[in-house]
Amino acid sequence: MSSTTTTELMDGFGRRIEYLRMSVTDRCDFRCVYCMSEDVKFLPRDQVLSLEELASIGQAFSELGVKKIRLTGGEPLVRHDIVSLVEKLAALPGLDEVTMTTNGSQLVRYADALQKAGIKRLNISLDSLKPLRFAALTRREKLDQVLGGIRAAAAAGFERIKLNAVVLKGRNDDEVVDLVEFARDLNIDISFIEEMPLGVVSSHDRQEAFCSSDEVLERIQKQHVLQASAEKTGGPSRYYRMQDSDTRVGFISPHSHNFCDSCNRIRLTVEGQLLLCLGRENAVDLRAVVRRYPGDTERLKQTIIDAMQYKPKEHTFYQDDQPQVVRFMNMTGG
Repeated sequence: MSSTTTTELMDGFGRRIEYLRMSVTDRCDFRCVYCMSEDVKFLPRDQVLSLEELASIGQAFSELGVKKIRLTGGEPLVRHDIVSLVEKLAALPGLDEVTMTTNGSQLVRYADALQKAGIKRLNISLDSLKPLRFAALTRREKLDQVLGGIRAAAAAGFERIKLNAVVLKGRNDDEVVDLVEFARDLNIDISFIEEMPLGVVSSHDRQEAFCSSDEVLERIQKQHVLQASAEKTGGPSRYYRMQDSDTRVGFISPHSHNFCDSCNRIRLTVEGQLLLCLGRENAVDLRAVVRRYPGDTERLKQTIIDAMQYKPKEHTFYQDDQPQVVRFMNMTGG
């Protein structure tokens, strides 16, 4: 094994890797139709990274120049003692920020604790403001619980909060403007996301349900004048501003506006697989390293460095009209 001589991660295409999306659980209290099946089988406990293992991997990445770690799931707030992991990661000297993506169902309970532990920015999934439709999309009747969580988060003092809405044609695309108005009322941001084709779903035809970011933008422009902004938050969102509001409107467009050329992200699954691309299956097993060589940070860092050669130039979501990636989003990490 070659010695570790770098303090930053670079892939084979000259892209600097500064952003790690770290899944802390594959479990969730929702069953969103685009994320997992209703009868999902969760991982056995011994296959899941412990909080201590997650913290050690986070430390290795911070020492390699990663500036941002986003905690994802599943639903990260169903992981026992998650606040302690936030505290450990937020204390790492190399990180600029620790953020989280959540479905919002547990935020009434956790918002204040997360903010005090060091979460700076929070993303909250919200695909509909209509109770029956929300229940159809999430397979759970918890809209009021989520809305209460969003309001609790807005009062907790995070630097910024952003709603994430996956837009499906014929399912919730008619609510785009209503969701923007909801975000404006709370003075928080919102991003609209083209569905990620991960796993085989039976609840809808992804080709027919696809709604492009350009279509969503056109709908919003009929109500609000949006001006393109150069602002970046480390992720793939393209942001727009409105003159009469501090709310930013973002678009995440893996299909219609491919963002692979500027990709600065990698993902860690809760079973320790380092995914080099959202739209590919190739991965490197970090769990094997941390369990065979506990405490050997240099070996872990070198494994991560060596893995960068496997990061592809771009994703390929479909092949012969079928998803190329068979793992669901809850197994990928938010």
